[in-house]
Amino acid sequence: MKKSASNTVKLTLDTENLPPLTEQQRAELDEIAAKPDESIDYSDAPMLNEAFWHSDVVEYFKHTGKRYQTKINAVLRAYLEAHKNAPG
Repeated sequence: MKKSASNTVKLTLDTENLPPLTEQQRAELDEIAAKPDESIDYSDAPMLNEAFWHSDVVEYFKHTGKRYQTKINAVLRAYLEAHKNAPG
């Protein structure tokens, strides 16, 4: 875990060196994998249409050019800095 001067903690996952699964975790995954898709209960999941996946904010930043994710991060960081001492 690396901590920067701004108190931002950056966590990284080494996908080449994952911790081994426990016996219980392996058994749970095997049980889930053995279930047929038809047995999945979707009754409490809301129906999502294309509009759900559309974000006008992301589209705006995409149209600003390359590195739009970095620009979004900068805006979010500025908001965080401006509000980190705000109550509630």
